[in-house]
Formats: sequence, structure tokens, C-alpha cells
Amino acid sequence: MYEYADLIDNQDKIRTLIDPTSTYALAAAYALGRAVDDEIISAATGTAYTGETGSTSTTFDSNNAITESGSDGLTLAKLRSAKEKLDTGNVDSSIPRFMIIGPQQLSNLLNVTSVTSSDYNSVKALVQGEVDTFMGFKFITSTRLSKTSTKRKVLAFAQDGIKLAIGKDIMTKIDERSDKGYATQVYVCQSIGSTRMEEAKVISIECVET
Repeated sequence: MYEYADLIDNQDKIRTLIDPTSTYALAAAYALGRAVDDEIISAATGTAYTGETGSTSTTFDSNNAITESGSDGLTLAKLRSAKEKLDTGNVDSSIPRFMIIGPQQLSNLLNVTSVTSSDYNSVKALVQGEVDTFMGFKFITSTRLSKTSTKRKVLAFAQDGIKLAIGKDIMTKIDERSDKGYATQVYVCQSIGSTRMEEAKVISIECVET
């Protein structure tokens, strides 16, 4: 369950000459949207609860982790390795595949591909937003991925490998608070949860990020 509440003083409304309530509500909704991202990212490599009653804990399969012992960022070799792991795990190639990366990992791909390489134009188009798919993955850029020391954990997964459950969708209320000098309160809440559905469909990739 996620909740957000903020008070907007009436004097602030007068000073700004515009009603900021809608802007506050929108900012709160965006914050809860980021909470959805965090739930999915956390569930990708966290403990999944399985079984009939959901009481069996399943840790992330280390065989699905591409680790980094050197100093490489995101390379084409790592992308190929992630694709290979999904293919080896008999993940149907018709199921959409996604890769969540950080901004620096996108830069890594440009740095490791030669200007004369056939891959370069595809990666350049990806950076420029002309295409969003490369090597079978639909790329999503996020700044919410976990980082330990100098290693960022990038995620690759098939669409049905991770599920998001919405117990209560985002609800927004804007009310006057008589107990707070009749200030306006912006309140937003939601109830969500996420879990990994199939081990073979989720891959983590360590990338050095300085």
C-alpha cells in the first residue's frame, strides 16, 4: 500500500495567483507511478512466493545472472548472452521481450560498437528514439535500477515472466482540511504487488557504471 499526502496553504495559492492543486495531484500520481516501477524491478530478482498458498519462497536462479568480474558496461556480448539464456530456457520467441537499462548502459552500446559495424546504426537509432527494439528486446530506460558499488543491475525478461497485481488502482482526493486552517490536502494512494512468474523468463545483467 502506497500513500502520499501534502497540504497546500491557501496563502500559497494567493501568492502564486494560480491554483497549484492539480499540479500537486499530478506530481503525486507520478510518484506512485515510480512506485510501480520499483515494485516490478524489485520483484524481478527478489524472492518470489509460489505454491497453492503462496507460502513457498523461491530465490532468484543464479544461472540466470550474467555477472561482471571485469570493468565492462553493457556490451553486445551481454545482450547476446541474455538472448541465449532466454532461448535455452525454451522461452517462446513470440512472447515480447523487454530490457530495462539505465542511461549509461545505452551510452555503453554506442561506445562498444564500431562506426563501421552494422550494429552501430541500430544502436544509434535506439538512442535517438527512432526505434525502441534491438536484438529482439524492446528497450526501456529507467533511473530506478539498483546499483551496488559500481555495478548496475540491468534486467531482461519475457512479458509474462513478471506480473503486477493491482489491488487498488491510483485514487486521488483533494479536500479541505478544517483542522489544518482550511488548507487543501492532496491525497493519493494505491495498493500493488509484483512477483516473478517463471524463473527461465527473467535475466539479470551486471554492468559496471562509474
